[in-house]
Amino acid sequence: MLAFFLLYFLTRPFWPTVYNHFVWQADAYLHGQVSIQYPVAPTATTPGNDFFNDVVPVVDAAGNKTGRGMIPFPPLPAVILLPFVAIWGMATDETLLAVVLGALDVGLAFWLLGRLPIRAGLRAALTIFLGAGTALWYASSLGTTWFLAHVVAVGLTLAAVAIALDADDRSTEPEAGGSRWLLDRRQVVAGLLLGLAVTSRLTVVFGAVFLLFVGGGGSWTRRAASAAVGMAIPVGALLVYNLVVTGTLFNPVYESLYQYEVWAYPELNYHAAWALQDIRYIPQNLGIMLGGLPEIMPACDAGVARELWSSAGCSWLVPNPVGMSLLLTSPAWLVAAAALPLLRDRRVLGGFLATLAIAIVNLMHFSQGWVQFGYRFSLDFAPFLLVPLALGAERLAARHGRGAARGGLLVGGLIAVSIAVETWGLVWARVLGW
Repeated sequence: MLAFFLLYFLTRPFWPTVYNHFVWQADAYLHGQVSIQYPVAPTATTPGNDFFNDVVPVVDAAGNKTGRGMIPFPPLPAVILLPFVAIWGMATDETLLAVVLGALDVGLAFWLLGRLPIRAGLRAALTIFLGAGTALWYASSLGTTWFLAHVVAVGLTLAAVAIALDADDRSTEPEAGGSRWLLDRRQVVAGLLLGLAVTSRLTVVFGAVFLLFVGGGGSWTRRAASAAVGMAIPVGALLVYNLVVTGTLFNPVYESLYQYEVWAYPELNYHAAWALQDIRYIPQNLGIMLGGLPEIMPACDAGVARELWSSAGCSWLVPNPVGMSLLLTSPAWLVAAAALPLLRDRRVLGGFLATLAIAIVNLMHFSQGWVQFGYRFSLDFAPFLLVPLALGAERLAARHGRGAARGGLLVGGLIAVSIAVETWGLVWARVLGW
């Protein structure tokens, strides 16, 4: 974890974090408010927030602005920031929190992988892959609003998956004291942690399918009931929070923002006639997720020479801020396909189904996470996909003779390529000011 803390800390931007919605939200909570001060002009001590996009002004009965605004994001990251904002106020470094939590996420991934029957070297290699070969590196080192939410959700989801795997291994053991409860307490904890992740990233809720297949209880009904009880606590609290704050169970702020962004950003190909979540968005968003390419020989201003790194983006190959193919930026995920013959294994089936469910819902969303390097929405299902990835990689490594050597070389090579591409993207992100 220390190595990844240093990696994330040393590659964080050298400019202050200005998109810190959660710091403003935590400050509002500390002052007994649910809406943030908005718009606030910059001063000598704070950059303000009048440039924020993801805020809807609060108006009074006459339609006049009140100097406050609502943000659409689930509240857990702001809750985590409460003690820090109570001490340092608006000077709280949101990115530093993301760096710390990102390093903890890597440690949780190592713990999760230890719950699977894979060799020690593979466990270490896949931990490194998640930490330095996926969008987790970019998210943890940047730490702005949208990426902090991912980092928080990833850690909680990794912990939920790890506890479910551990409980599944012990599902034949009697409960403490020899009693057998209707609910499995370990599965309740797994559900609770996954529910908490939902209060940071909503679409993680569809990963609950994993807990139907994997966890304590001995049967899918007992696993489901136990996980549902655990998830109901934080998810129910979130729905009550939304109802009290907005008058509806689901935060309506994003709908207002969607209507604004449809006409404000025509280059992003949003459609006014389509819903915020619409199945018709899947084909074009799938093109970003799996087929998004960097900008090749982008246009340069007259008289400007192409360089390897250019803050004007005048080079031969430049990342696309709308998003880039997951298979291009983190190709080691392809190794998960080696687990397809193992679908009778509940861990593999649950991991694939959770990944598919989350990916489909994310692909239906009008936005896919611009500005970014890679495809940040993949972090929502990464903890689940890590399970078939590990078991598929172990299957390749367990072959005899030259087959094992080729399998190990394939896994190691794809991890190395993933890290190299992420490094390239991080350098460009800092050069471009992302």
